[in-house]
Amino acid sequence: MDRCPQPNCFADDNTTCTLGHIRLDMCPEWKRVSKGEVTASSDSDQMLLPWGGLAMGESDLNFVSGKVKPITVGIVGPESAGKTTILGALYLLLGRGALTTGANFFSNSYTLAGWEAVATCMRWKPGQPPSFPPHTPSGAARAPGMLHLGFRREDGSLRNLLFADAPGEWFQKWAINEQALDAEGARWIARHADVTLLIADRQALAGPKMGAARNDFQLLAQRAMAESRGRRLALVWTKGDVDVAPTIEAQIRKAVASVLSSTPEFTVSVYPRGTVDAAEGFRELFGWVLGTKRVGVDLPMTKAFRHDPLFRFGRR
Repeated sequence: MDRCPQPNCFADDNTTCTLGHIRLDMCPEWKRVSKGEVTASSDSDQMLLPWGGLAMGESDLNFVSGKVKPITVGIVGPESAGKTTILGALYLLLGRGALTTGANFFSNSYTLAGWEAVATCMRWKPGQPPSFPPHTPSGAARAPGMLHLGFRREDGSLRNLLFADAPGEWFQKWAINEQALDAEGARWIARHADVTLLIADRQALAGPKMGAARNDFQLLAQRAMAESRGRRLALVWTKGDVDVAPTIEAQIRKAVASVLSSTPEFTVSVYPRGTVDAAEGFRELFGWVLGTKRVGVDLPMTKAFRHDPLFRFGRR
């Protein structure tokens, strides 16, 4: 498989281009590789860091998981449902100090350039108002791009989070056919996500194709909940400033409650909703994600002379 000649670029593995291009076909370096004009070169005088600041690929996970396994957050939803906007909003609120409480302090991130690539268009610039992030491109990658955040808790322990930024086309194909060839990335998220955010797009559910949007959500919800296998899952209403018919809302909730009766709900929007600040929904959602705890291992008491669990594993 062709690789980008840039030594610290893994854009062909569904992570961010080191030159800032959204799609590979826009990158001049990648065009040269595609035409066979150049191959990857190495410089023995350079020493690269284990991370490049860009979104991480599957090969980077061993590095970030060296000390403690991070909490992986999968955002599951159709195309243009606001999945990437959630990530950009969380990052901008974090930069303003408006995302976490005093119980959790931002510690580090190995993917600041990746976060900036997601959130840059959401910032105010001279003569250029903010806009929504571009559509996450769909490719043949087997794993999504991963964005990292680390937080230090009051007791001094470190909590690492990985957010999967995946295109909606993966999930739409996965919902129809779990074994679809071009849904490997969605299957990766289903296997590895400790937390699943199931996205309900209120704009689509209130639009002229609300019936199709409802049916698509119900199909995706059934797949996502079946694959969650007891792990944390929440229903997240995006574009919360849009009104949806009460009957449609009831059908969406029923689709989730039919499998998981106590699923928490969150509503987020980049616009204020009456007297509710736009940041409040994102804070509530992120606080719930940050409160995720791994299930501990309960070892039975041993009757050995010393309480050493290893004595329970003998040889036959």
